[in-house]
This record gives sequence, C-alpha cells and structure tokens, in this order.
Amino acid sequence: MAIVVVKDKCRGCKLCIKACPFDAIIMEDKLAFITEKCTACGQCIEACPFEAIINTQEIKEVDLSDYKNIWVFAEQRKGKLMNVALELIGEGYRLAREISEDTKVCAVLVGQDIEHLVNECYAYGADQVYLIQDELLRNYTTDGYTKVITDAVKTYKPEIVVYGATHIGRDLAPRVAARLNTGLTADCTRLDVDINSYIKYAAENTTLDVSTLDPKDTSKGLKQTRPAFGGNLMATIICPRTRPQMSTVRPGVMQKKEYNPEACGELIEITPAIGEKDIRTEILEIVKSTKEIVSLTDAKIICSGGRGLGEACGFDLIKEFADKVGGVVGASRAAVDSGWIDHANQVGQTGTTVKPNIYFACGISGAIQHLAGMQTSDIIVAINKDPDAPIFEVADYGIVGDLYKVIPEIIGAWDQAEQLYDQSTK
Repeated sequence: MAIVVVKDKCRGCKLCIKACPFDAIIMEDKLAFITEKCTACGQCIEACPFEAIINTQEIKEVDLSDYKNIWVFAEQRKGKLMNVALELIGEGYRLAREISEDTKVCAVLVGQDIEHLVNECYAYGADQVYLIQDELLRNYTTDGYTKVITDAVKTYKPEIVVYGATHIGRDLAPRVAARLNTGLTADCTRLDVDINSYIKYAAENTTLDVSTLDPKDTSKGLKQTRPAFGGNLMATIICPRTRPQMSTVRPGVMQKKEYNPEACGELIEITPAIGEKDIRTEILEIVKSTKEIVSLTDAKIICSGGRGLGEACGFDLIKEFADKVGGVVGASRAAVDSGWIDHANQVGQTGTTVKPNIYFACGISGAIQHLAGMQTSDIIVAINKDPDAPIFEVADYGIVGDLYKVIPEIIGAWDQAEQLYDQSTK
C-alpha cells in the first residue's frame, strides 16, 4: 500500500479520519490505520499535523523531452473506422498544431487486412499511420490489443495518446495506462494544451529542474476536462510527471477535420511480437444482439423525450415522430431514471453526447447535464409547455405548448409536405 501510518509519530487525533473522503481510515489501538479502501488521494497526508502519514510509492520521473507526437487509437470494427476515431484525428490535428510545427498526429490501426483504412486516416488529418497487423488481432481481445499497443508506445514514445470512449476504448485504455505506469482521464469532453500550468505544477510538486523546461522544445501539458460528481461540475486534470498523457474522449464532442481525398502521409508498419500464449481468451463465436440498437452518436435527427411526457407510453408518440422524420429516439436522464426507456437512449453527460443536424427536445426542461450532451447540435427545436424552461435558452426554435398536441400537428404537416412533394414529382 502506498499510504502508510508511521506509528511512532501518530497521536490518534483523528484528523485524518475526518479528511478521508473514502472512509479508508479507522482507529486501531488508538492509532490510525489505513484500510484497503484507500485510493492514495493524499488528503490524509495534508491533514496530519504530525507528519505521521506518508506516501511510500516511489514516483519515477521521466525525461519529457523523449516523448513527442500525438497518437489516436483509430478504432475499427470489421474493417470500418469508428466515427469517433475520425473525430479524434481531427482533434489531434488541432492539438498538434498548437504544440509545435514539428508535432505530428498519428493514427494507430490495429487488426488484420485493414490496409485500406490508411488513406482514410490521411484524408481526415493524420500525418502518420502506425499499422499493426496480425491474424491474432483480427478480432478485438483485451490481451492482444493491450500488448501490441503497449509495446509500440514503449518503442516510439508518444507524448499524448487518446482513445474513443467506446466499449473497446474504455476496456483498452486503462490496461495500457497501468502497464505504462501513467495516468488516464476517462470520458473527456474537452482537451487543451497549456505549457504554463504544467511548468507551475512541476515547480511546486516535483523534483524536476523547471529551469530546463523551455516551452519551445519540451513536452506540453494536456488539460483534460471531464464531468465529475454526476455532471454537476467539470474537472480539469493534468499529468505532469509521467508520459504518455492518456485520455478517453466521448464520441460526438470533437469536430472531424474536413475530408481531403488528396492528403497523404507516412506509413509505419509494425510487426507485433505476439503469440497465442499472450492471449488468455479465445473467441468461439460472435453473436450479434437481437434487440434494437440505438445509434445516437451517428444520428442526423434525434427526437428526445423527457419528464414532460408524464408516463412511459409517451415514448410511443416520440417513436412515431422519429420514424416520420427519419430520426432516432433519445431521452433525458429523468425519463431513463423513471424506467420509461432504456439507458442506451439517454442523451447527456451521463449518457451519450450527440451532435445531430436536428435535435427535437420534447418535454425536456433543460438541466445542465442534458444541455451539455446536446447543445452543439446544428439546430435545436424545443417543445415545452413551460415558457421559462431553460431548454429555450439554447433552442433555435421554441414551441410553447402541450407536446401531445404539438407533435401530432408536426406529423400531420409532415404528411402534407410529403404528399405535395410526391405530386410535384409526378
């Protein structure tokens, strides 16, 4: 355990117990004792007036100048790039240009028979593509992908590695971070580069000689922002002492770079050192889910319902509305918590962050957590009978009225428009 109590110095004042946010300290024989609940947050160390609590974990400083470039895990499934991978390449391109002219954004492709994806990565902004192929990597396995990516990072030393916060990204990223003994910030919604805050932190908290840190040639601090405490505040996290800096980023929050079919870059092919013994699991069969899959991230039109529906059957109207306009069904957290619809439909900081062309908010008041998950939509249409609902502050079009009267009117008008269109094309 990293945090320990020096018994000869402990006076049993219990200040550490009050300071611990995880109830990880108890009293034994009138002395403080650290239990397995400890997360090594360090609050007890600051609270102890007798310097009786110490962190025994040795933190190894790294030479930051050894690390350069930004890596994006270009997640692919069955030979098709995930949309979030293209978003992150665009974001990586932006960050790379902020860091320095020499910094490159690199897409990391892992799988088998995926050479055709290389040019697509270039077209969306990648300067380099690391291609890692092997028959053992054809299908995703935690052990296989973790090993080859960890080996590649150790060899090429990127200063930043980002993953999409997908099922695969959330499984893979923490395992790679643990093997590299570096930090990881999960579910980020914003990334920024800030050298000044990094140098200040290093001066106050590390043994690094900050006088040698020249903003022109050293690694830059990555400010990783993510929602915390149920989305009630935004936490910005930095990783000043270890490399690479790693994040998973929610789909739908970053902007893809404009597609350029003539773009080109450098291809680096890596032959992975991997064998069957490195993978502890065996895929016997891949079974597709039989239930309807909600694809909120890629949807162009989303029709969401909230507490204003009043009851679960209200989503029958929302689904009819979505089917009519060619959209998918979304929901607020309040509707999901009420058990009216599955969590897969939830939009917001604790659900899915979306950016459709049109977002219909039906009976949704507009809590800050929900707004943060959809306010970057191209067009927002709000339908609510409360004229003072916060949703109207971000809406491009607002309709004050009973959604059970308004939506049928919209559906009827849509039917009439379709009929007129059909007649004009005959």
